[in-house]
Amino acid sequence: MLALARALRSLGQAGARREGPLLAWLSSLRSAAFSSSSAPPEYDMPSVTWGVIQGRKERLVSRVLALDFLRSAGVSDPAGELEAVELPSSLEVLQERLDFLLRLGLSTDDLSNYPLLLACSLRKNVIPVLSYLEKLGVTRARLAAFVRAYPACLHASVAVDLAPMVKALRGLDVDRQDLPRVLERYPDVLGLKPDGTISTSVAYLVGIVGVAPRDIGPMVTHFPFFLGMRVGTTIKPFCDYITSLGLPMRILARILEKRPYILGYDLEETVKPNVEALLSFGIQKEALPLVIAQYPSILGLPLKAKLAAQQYFFTLKLQIDPDGIARAIEKLPQLVSLNQNVILKPVEFLRGRGISNEDVARMVVRCPQILLLRIELMKNSLYFFKSEMKRPMSELLEYPEYFTYSLESRIKPRYMRVTSRGIKCSLDWFLNCSDMRFEDRMQGDFIEGDAPGPSFTMGGKLQMPGSQLVSDDDEDTDDEVLYRRTVMI
Repeated sequence: MLALARALRSLGQAGARREGPLLAWLSSLRSAAFSSSSAPPEYDMPSVTWGVIQGRKERLVSRVLALDFLRSAGVSDPAGELEAVELPSSLEVLQERLDFLLRLGLSTDDLSNYPLLLACSLRKNVIPVLSYLEKLGVTRARLAAFVRAYPACLHASVAVDLAPMVKALRGLDVDRQDLPRVLERYPDVLGLKPDGTISTSVAYLVGIVGVAPRDIGPMVTHFPFFLGMRVGTTIKPFCDYITSLGLPMRILARILEKRPYILGYDLEETVKPNVEALLSFGIQKEALPLVIAQYPSILGLPLKAKLAAQQYFFTLKLQIDPDGIARAIEKLPQLVSLNQNVILKPVEFLRGRGISNEDVARMVVRCPQILLLRIELMKNSLYFFKSEMKRPMSELLEYPEYFTYSLESRIKPRYMRVTSRGIKCSLDWFLNCSDMRFEDRMQGDFIEGDAPGPSFTMGGKLQMPGSQLVSDDDEDTDDEVLYRRTVMI
């Protein structure tokens, strides 16, 4: 019996001596098979994945050595995050992880900001996640910035966390080629749950606000951050406040389809103070919906400073009083952001043609869009007005909108038609109408008076003068007509 025990002990010692080379050989085989099948060839799998099994005392010693090693390498852990996670027992493994992350493009400061990256296994987490991101189109040069912005992605599972989220994005009609852009702009989207915040946000925008489902994909591409916004605390309060100003919900939906970034404006810190700034500047309350519809970005600007600067400039250089500036901004809200050198060019052009400062100021207040025109086009239009139309300058002063129409496609052909029929009419009568309306006027036996333009009904639908409100069942509603007009400005 004693001899049998000795024989077994000798076999155990021999097996222990052979165990190291055997395990190393098997590990090399597994590493080669893994790297040839699922991992890209440019990533080298670690030779050791974790270390050896240790007892409690040995683990404590290994942790102290590991933390000392990281501190000596320049990685600090001020919050003690690494105390709660299990680190590899082998300093070789820790060195391998550190070297890999540094080669990726991260710095020791990045690792100090999120030291839990060193607790991620290269084989199980880091390499599979990075390979998947590259497969989606995130370039290697951008991987470091991606991980820096959302380091928790390296803790995720490709099959359980990342792939379902990417599938959800594709289900929202995000194009395959736009996925890298979405992920790079908002890496945190990979941490969201498709059946959580994303589904409620999209459902509210489509079902309540009225955003077209086909536009959700482009909205995500341009501003993916709304996917992480809560309906009750962010999206709904914003929409409720904007509609309380008189903007119809249907127009708000059209605005969000094209400019979803306005959902990112802080309601209490930015939007409400800007609305108050507009009102205190002299913008009429009933004009606020039109101002927002024309220039939604005005809700997120540093508006008080811009209004003060433009008021000083318009008063000093253009000799326009504060009330006139407010009326001009109601018609062209982009004036608050327009470069002052751009504004001066058309003003100087008009003054150089013998128009007085007072008349130029009145023209700007009546039609501020002339401040956006190219001087070459204004020259051609003015030359045609003087040489061919031979009308008095007083007509041009009364109707500066003349400069905003295309000379070749509208002014010339319509003027020829009017002249050939011997019709005497104002500039407004033959220019400010659609092609169909112009043809009707050419076929008529009398000249009807000019009708006023569209106006908002506070809290309701857009009302056209001389017509009834359009029902919700009509395909081409007044709200949509107004939106098309405002976005074309």
